[in-house]
Amino acid sequence: MQASLAPTRVALGRTSSRVQARRSAVVVYAASRPLWQPGVTPPAHLDGTLPGDFGFDPLNLGVNKEALDWYRNAELQNGRWAMLGVAGIIFPAELTRVGLLNVPDWADAGKVYAESENAIPFASLLMVQFFLFNFVEIKRWEDIKKPGSQAEAGSFLGFESAFKGSGVSGYPGGPFNPLGLGNSSKESMDDFKWREIRNGRLAMMAFLGFLAQHAATGKGPLDNLADHLADPWANNFCSNGVSLPVSIF
Repeated sequence: MQASLAPTRVALGRTSSRVQARRSAVVVYAASRPLWQPGVTPPAHLDGTLPGDFGFDPLNLGVNKEALDWYRNAELQNGRWAMLGVAGIIFPAELTRVGLLNVPDWADAGKVYAESENAIPFASLLMVQFFLFNFVEIKRWEDIKKPGSQAEAGSFLGFESAFKGSGVSGYPGGPFNPLGLGNSSKESMDDFKWREIRNGRLAMMAFLGFLAQHAATGKGPLDNLADHLADPWANNFCSNGVSLPVSIF
């Protein structure tokens, strides 16, 4: 009887060892994975596979898989627009400061253009923007629902190949990646995806900062920075009259 049970005991021992090994691997992965707060347990729907996933979703907005994919795409788009916006604020301001360009402050640029002699009427601009953005957003939404679907014949006047995408919604590739960044390997592409989402998040925070700074001081970010560097104790977030209810300087 004992002889007949021996193989079973050996098999159970091997199974137990495999289970323990898998558990150890999971523990090691969880310990090594970068999290927004060290030691916290990330939610189950954030398993670390998405670029920029640090396990942060306190409201559980991404529990639904389709919602999570929508939020991922929305964050990508907002991050990309923010990076363009931040660059479009800083570079013209710096070129104007050194005398290579002469353009108004970013917060006044729209008003200055609208009041210029050859300005396109605002209503016309608005309608064109509605049409163009509607077209682009519909194409993007269809690609989110079915990646690669916009390459199907008849979807865009013979230019379908340009909208084929990479097979992952949010990353069109092809003509939208003219430098071929990350195309050398999957590891390289994953690295660029991580860089993009982190820079996009930083740009969104920076743009919020630009808005707050202008509301508080009436100046652009470079002017605020120059004032702060010239006299850090007199020009900072404590002394603008808005950040703190009572100034301590």
